[in-house]
Amino acid sequence: MTAGPRLVVVGDPAGRRVAFFQDALRTAGLSEARVVSWPEVLRGRARFTAGETVRLDSPGEDVEADRLLRGIDDPTRVEGTGLWYERFLAAVSGLARSVTGAGAVLVDDPAELAALFDKRLSHGLLRAAGVPVPESPTSGPSAPAVRGWEELRSSTARAGLRRVFVKLAHGSSASGVLALESNGAGRVQATTSVERGPDGRLFNSLRVRRYTSEREVAAIVDALAPDGLHVERWLPKAVQGGRAADLRVVVIDGRATHAVVRTSRSPMTNLHLGGARGDLDAARAAITAAGGRWTDALEVCERASAAFPGTRCVGVDLLPATGWRRFAVGEVNAFGDLLPGLTGLPGSGAEGLDTYAAQVAAQFPDSRAPDSRTPGSRTRGTTAPAAHITRPTPVPRAAHTTSTARTTGTSTT
Repeated sequence: MTAGPRLVVVGDPAGRRVAFFQDALRTAGLSEARVVSWPEVLRGRARFTAGETVRLDSPGEDVEADRLLRGIDDPTRVEGTGLWYERFLAAVSGLARSVTGAGAVLVDDPAELAALFDKRLSHGLLRAAGVPVPESPTSGPSAPAVRGWEELRSSTARAGLRRVFVKLAHGSSASGVLALESNGAGRVQATTSVERGPDGRLFNSLRVRRYTSEREVAAIVDALAPDGLHVERWLPKAVQGGRAADLRVVVIDGRATHAVVRTSRSPMTNLHLGGARGDLDAARAAITAAGGRWTDALEVCERASAAFPGTRCVGVDLLPATGWRRFAVGEVNAFGDLLPGLTGLPGSGAEGLDTYAAQVAAQFPDSRAPDSRTPGSRTRGTTAPAAHITRPTPVPRAAHTTSTARTTGTSTT
């Protein structure tokens, strides 16, 4: 190992994300990072020293961090995301002061996390930047809050929206998401992974279920509303193999480097909810057959990333419309790089590299790794990948089933 930079990663010491990042450092010939846990940060015990470079990773796999942030002992519970957001931003603000005061450097701009972890603010920034997004009555800081079922019914009726996604403003991994439909006769139906207990508490489930009683749907919405809700039009998605399809695209330093198709028989494509990885080559072919270009789809993701110029890596949820001709951005995820085994797109400059290795190559272009060529790819760890990862000019801003997915702070595909 070379001496290299003195790195620190704030994350879950026993989690997959930290392990993948450490593997990427070793492969690049760099020393492993010192690991600081989120509970250390949340309890004010984290310390940094001059010359260190500090990377923030998700607290989502750390059960103790989740308890400290949400104030709830059961990690499968849905509630508490509003408190999570408040405490997480306070912790990051304090961490940033500690890092700066010690003469260390943060990799990303911590101020952008306030928007990346609030779907309403993020949606507003994307819309102001000209990025195509689903229509939403809750978009932006000046939009009225939805404080319960009756306000949700009123706001969607005013907007003429009969099919919407209702999301926790600060949630992730499809926690608390409802795919809600209504008809002219006033009947409603919600598809969701939320399970409502006999006492009214809400739990994340690995089974997607359907509620057809307005009373049950209203009770769920009313229970979610105190944590903050984001509402957006439910866009009909493209189909692959008879299943609804979307894409997670990773953008590193402004360039789309990795992509995976996600398919599902339900409106939620997350793998832990029964989704499956689809065929990326088939998706590209479908886009071409529809008269579009794959590069246009990636460019939409790069424009979305440019709305957050201080964040080096984001995961963009790209929604292809029926027919694969048009695209919208569903969400931009601060920690959307957990895609085990996925290597870079052809022409991206990250060929042969997973998402963590590509980030290391981009941040430390002078690192060298042992030759580990993959047919048709560049050598891992050479300067070639990073040389091609360049940021474009930023767009101006104008019965309960236990799930391993946490409510916030992580993103699973």
